[in-house]
Amino acid sequence: MAFALRKNDGDFDAPPMSDMNVTPLVDVMLVLLIVFMVAAPMMATGVPIDLPKAQTKPLVDQKQPIAVSINSEGKYFVDQREVAADELILVLGENAESKERRIHVRGDKSVSYGKVIEIMGLINSAGYVKVALVSESSGAAIKATP
Repeated sequence: MAFALRKNDGDFDAPPMSDMNVTPLVDVMLVLLIVFMVAAPMMATGVPIDLPKAQTKPLVDQKQPIAVSINSEGKYFVDQREVAADELILVLGENAESKERRIHVRGDKSVSYGKVIEIMGLINSAGYVKVALVSESSGAAIKATP
């Protein structure tokens, strides 16, 4: 906003100010920053699983692994698609081009260890050799253990 102060006799004290008012720009940018900070974690979520914590390093792989998840209710998911236990291997065969494709098993920490191992054994007995457990590291990023 540009303005000038007038003297009593109508003459200008100084030339009009030509500075840009950046307050509305800063307000809009802060609102956008907050919106992106709130929206970004929501974009990276899948099936809600409460993963156990572990100290691991991330794996570097060219193809995105197939995620087999078991939620706290005992339901099975391949990526984000819910499947029955007897259809799990069939759905994995549809998603994987070969038996060499990496498969990450994600089990909610309230699910029994035996159920997770049972699913890993089922996947392994179907011929998939690259099966890994997924845990949450202390930095809250999802990591896999080979």
